[in-house]
Amino acid sequence: MKKQISLALIIIGSLAFAQENTTSPVQDSVQNTKDIQEVLIKAQRKKQFVDKAVYSFDEEALKKARYANDLLQTLPELQFDPISSTITSIKGGKFLLLINGVESTELQARGIRPENVVRVEYYDNPPTRWATRADTVVNIITRNPEVGFAAGASVSSALTTGFVNGQAYANYTNGRNNLGLEYGINFRDYDNRVSNRVYDYTLQNSHYNTNENKTDHFGYTYQDIALRYTNSLMDNYVFQAKFSMNIFNYFSKGNGQSIFTKDNNSELHGTSQYSGENYNPPKLDLYFSKKLSKKDEISFNVVGSSYTSESFQIDKEWVINTGNIVFDNDMNLQAKQNSIVGEVAYTHDFKAGKLSAGYRIDNNNVDNNLKNLAGNFDFSVNYLTQYLYSEFAGKSKKLMYRVGLGLTNIHNKTATTTDDDWTITPKIILGYELKKNQSLRLTSSYTPYSPGSATLSPNINQVVPNIVSTGNPFLTIQKAWNNNLNYSYNNKFFDFNANAFYNYVDNAINSMYVLYNNYTQYALTYENAQFSSRAGIQLTGSVKPFGNRLLVIKANIYPTMQRVKTNAGVLLKNNYFGNNFTISSEYKNLSVTYMFNIPVYTLSGAFLNTNENQNHIFANYKLKDWTLTTGMYWLGMPSRYKTKTLDESLVNYVGTTNIYNNRNMFIIGIGYDFAKGKKNEVNRKLNNDTAPAATF
Repeated sequence: MKKQISLALIIIGSLAFAQENTTSPVQDSVQNTKDIQEVLIKAQRKKQFVDKAVYSFDEEALKKARYANDLLQTLPELQFDPISSTITSIKGGKFLLLINGVESTELQARGIRPENVVRVEYYDNPPTRWATRADTVVNIITRNPEVGFAAGASVSSALTTGFVNGQAYANYTNGRNNLGLEYGINFRDYDNRVSNRVYDYTLQNSHYNTNENKTDHFGYTYQDIALRYTNSLMDNYVFQAKFSMNIFNYFSKGNGQSIFTKDNNSELHGTSQYSGENYNPPKLDLYFSKKLSKKDEISFNVVGSSYTSESFQIDKEWVINTGNIVFDNDMNLQAKQNSIVGEVAYTHDFKAGKLSAGYRIDNNNVDNNLKNLAGNFDFSVNYLTQYLYSEFAGKSKKLMYRVGLGLTNIHNKTATTTDDDWTITPKIILGYELKKNQSLRLTSSYTPYSPGSATLSPNINQVVPNIVSTGNPFLTIQKAWNNNLNYSYNNKFFDFNANAFYNYVDNAINSMYVLYNNYTQYALTYENAQFSSRAGIQLTGSVKPFGNRLLVIKANIYPTMQRVKTNAGVLLKNNYFGNNFTISSEYKNLSVTYMFNIPVYTLSGAFLNTNENQNHIFANYKLKDWTLTTGMYWLGMPSRYKTKTLDESLVNYVGTTNIYNNRNMFIIGIGYDFAKGKKNEVNRKLNNDTAPAATF
């Protein structure tokens, strides 16, 4: 840990003293985008817009990359996550990938050869049509479409435990028609997960303490299958139909011992636990876009899904000396979900800027059927969200702007309550060029959010003796006011962003322990707090000491203050110094990457949770169309997760979980990618998705 802290301080110092370079910019080979008409910053391979940064790539970067995904990893705020085998933002949050404006997957991007990538658009302030779906949007722009075929596969696996990531894809284009098939799998099977849980509380004038140690065998399999057909005619129309399935299975089975103490009397208890869940939602996504004129375009998108998710949980606790059962939980949940999303959008190009307008409707119906030892419980909820939006983007001298105004209706209906809310949702982004390679941007937005099905459901879940968890069907909409002031600076050696942020959520949904069942139990449930807030500074960027990829240091540092004022007026506080670092080196066909962080506690409802620890090293070697991979994850440590309650909580809880299968986990992998010609890429304007599966 001391070595990691020292290394973190060295990296911070490097970020502060990087040199400036005045190399002339590389000109974009595609006509200027019309989203925003000019740029704020012109530097080598980067153009800064008010809501995005646009990157082009030199010959060296294109030569070293295996496919388009490798180019994404060279962006200052993106990195490859070896655990999930995906590209992620170093800032965290939801990540959405597009190819020429079409919602895509990383497997699709693997079918694009690097020399066919013209530029990459990195949105840290996504346009209105994507703003509710992602925190970061990356759009890969490719050259003119041609007929072609691309296919590939890769797999990486641990040698001593159940850890496998695999992907395969194929794309075929013939004239206006394109057919694509993709498959991805993440498989985990660990038999040495060790956890300790301690509950301490006072109930009916007696003091209770439960101290449990448990070892369990758990695992999951996540499979993503997609079949896509596209028919398009350049500058005329695009039609795309996509069918996908996300198949998920999870299990956990373990045994342990617990010391149960009431006042001054202690007993040794045995514990057993068995749980699982599965779902396989089929999804159909239909998209059509039509050019009405050179300046006008209209787009339609419909996404539908219908499926049932199943979950079960069996827990027992007994006195070892007598065999008497003191806790028994046998629970089964079936959640039937029907979801549909529809959107229509229109754009018009003016000389002064671009106007966008649209309407989206999202309906998700969830029917929960819970069976446990207390009986059967049915709970249904219907979520209906309507969003009418408009947005105009333009430029006046050095001032650039994007102004949006929307109207959001959230209508949630349960058997006992109906919540209907109309909210005006404005958003404004202002950008100003300070110098040739520096800019200042201000962002402010106001957005309502609906509570999820688990937080609304009154279904009762047994946790441990004397403690249950349940939702609150009387929760109301929470509304977030988000503000950011961002300073950007870049040159050949340095790409830096400093973002001061303040986020305020009115009626924030907050979890808490309350007395329950005539003061005979505690329940972990939810309330609408008066507010929650986050304020701080986020420093992100990369340093290239030699001006190339021979050595690259990326950092994300974000000191943050969190505040929650409960409905009862209690002010909860938490301060933390978030961080993660990546050091990488590329030489010819070899690349090596080291990732690490120092975990911190963040406030989430009644609990403080640490983020997952990182201490990974991995390497890739490119040999023509083949890629060889090796690495070691969680060097010298297991993956570790810690949770504790705040001092103000009625129930004091401390939990620690270690997955020892992960410690010093050695990985090997191999990949093959083949491409002949180029495939058609369509310019899709709408990208939607249905609601995720409802589980415990």
